[in-house]
Amino acid sequence: MASPVSPIESRANLGIGLVLASQLVLLVLDISAKWLSVEGMATTQIVFMRYGVHLALLLLLFVPVSGFNVMKSNNWTLELLRGVCLLATTGLNFLAMRYLPLTVTSAIQFTSPLIICAMSGPLLGDKVGWRRWLAIGVGFIGILVIVRPGSEAFQPAAFLSLGCAFFLALFSILTRKLAGVDAASTQQFFAGATPVILLMPVAFTDWAWPTQPISWVAFLIMGAAGLGGHYLNSVAHRFAAPATLAPFSYLSLIYLSVASWLIFNQPPDRWFILGVAIIVASGLYIWLRERQLARPVVPPEPA
Repeated sequence: MASPVSPIESRANLGIGLVLASQLVLLVLDISAKWLSVEGMATTQIVFMRYGVHLALLLLLFVPVSGFNVMKSNNWTLELLRGVCLLATTGLNFLAMRYLPLTVTSAIQFTSPLIICAMSGPLLGDKVGWRRWLAIGVGFIGILVIVRPGSEAFQPAAFLSLGCAFFLALFSILTRKLAGVDAASTQQFFAGATPVILLMPVAFTDWAWPTQPISWVAFLIMGAAGLGGHYLNSVAHRFAAPATLAPFSYLSLIYLSVASWLIFNQPPDRWFILGVAIIVASGLYIWLRERQLARPVVPPEPA
């Protein structure tokens, strides 16, 4: 029998809060992966360690509590597809980090909300109103301001980030479809196990251990940050649809710009700051719109 599953609830503000928390945790993952890429570690090794530690921690934390039910799914097909999408997202992202700053790779990835909105109707049956489309479109304009055609973002490595955005959108759609089907812990088991199994044949062909103490830290905490961030993200999708949550992922650009500046000496320029301001404004509009739609209608008192 699979682990108990909590039902889907319509609590958009809670879902948004969980997404914001997940972005902070996943920031640690991105910084660690970028650090190891700069050190020259093979991308397959970085991805394998990210999911290997993720899977080991999940088993240590959840098997003593839930037993092996954490490995039992009510929809194996969707879980495996979601795991493949996550592997593709991570692999393309980590590879792009070798050639592009964190801010640029992340900005290109945030074309995914447009893809999510395009697919939410046919795949999820969600209604995305024109106001939300407009706000997400404004956010996309902010991304164009950041990456600017003709800039370094449009060198060939940028297409890796575009591919990442596509698989990230599919991953988000599948996460929503699994909400209320499998427990968050089960989703995280398959998110870790699928990449580990698929990478096993190639992960050790170019293996090299970290050479610096700080690299060892990055090497080991990637999986913990990935598990924590994606667990929060899975729970968030139980409370709100992807088209509602996706724009708030934009805020991670602020976190990443600070990290890129302080750690990798790649400060944001004025175009990045302008683009982020546009993106944040679109996200805040959607949050206010969600509050308005969630407000109960009070019938007038009888005369």
